[in-house]
Amino acid sequence: MTRELVRLVRPGQWAKNALVAAAPLAAGTLLTPAVAGRTLLALLAFVLASGATYALNDLLDAPADALHPVKRTRPVASGALSRRTAAVVAAVLAVAAMAVALAVGLGVVVATYLLLTAAYSAGLKHEPVVELAVVALGFVLRAVGGGVATDTPLSQWFLIVTGFASLLVVAGKRESELVLAGRDGRTPRQATTRYSLPFLRVVTATSAAMTVAGYSLWAADVSPTGREPWIAVSVVPFTVGVLRFVLDAENADAEEPERTVVRDRVLLGLGVLWLATYGLGMLP
Repeated sequence: MTRELVRLVRPGQWAKNALVAAAPLAAGTLLTPAVAGRTLLALLAFVLASGATYALNDLLDAPADALHPVKRTRPVASGALSRRTAAVVAAVLAVAAMAVALAVGLGVVVATYLLLTAAYSAGLKHEPVVELAVVALGFVLRAVGGGVATDTPLSQWFLIVTGFASLLVVAGKRESELVLAGRDGRTPRQATTRYSLPFLRVVTATSAAMTVAGYSLWAADVSPTGREPWIAVSVVPFTVGVLRFVLDAENADAEEPERTVVRDRVLLGLGVLWLATYGLGMLP
């Protein structure tokens, strides 16, 4: 039963919650002990909240999942866990998430995340475009949560880049799903079947362009630190990395974005190069 409980909360998806570190990382304060501690608490709050979300999703989707060739192996759909157990797990994790969130001033952010994801599981995930926006907003809330928990000011550039980068990741994932459905005969999610590849590619390209534009404008507008050239240089690996992800999406390699970074060594290398140049630019 323990194994099924672990599967229910999908630890493989928890890496997404690392976005809580984005704001303090961007501000160059992440390694400050007090900030690092509050960031970890924010991370814990979102891990618990996302676990509650996955448990609720499996509970609500169990009847449909039982008829799906792949999803029928999920704990609730397969009968390994009862619907009652899933409901209890979702409730306990949601309460725990709120308790941790309130300790670091994240009550409103985490409550919003829980309500948004509950609405997504209850039906919004079947609405094209709306589901893209909701999933992207979930990423943005994680990033905003990290800023709120650590008292890190969130600039308009940070919100623009985070928002469009999130939409890029979600649209790229849907694009990969649709390509795989046509190429390998996989069964995509309901909302994905209502998209066309040209539409998703427009969304991906537009999101990529806005992400790069936002980051570039921020780099040009950044406050003087004595190391501005490094911030400007960081635009290059950032831009190439975004384009590489767009290519991964087109080649159906972005179905699981959190694993794409690890599998695509070039993308991983660009990420490391960006982090290095950005880090040099943030040094005092």
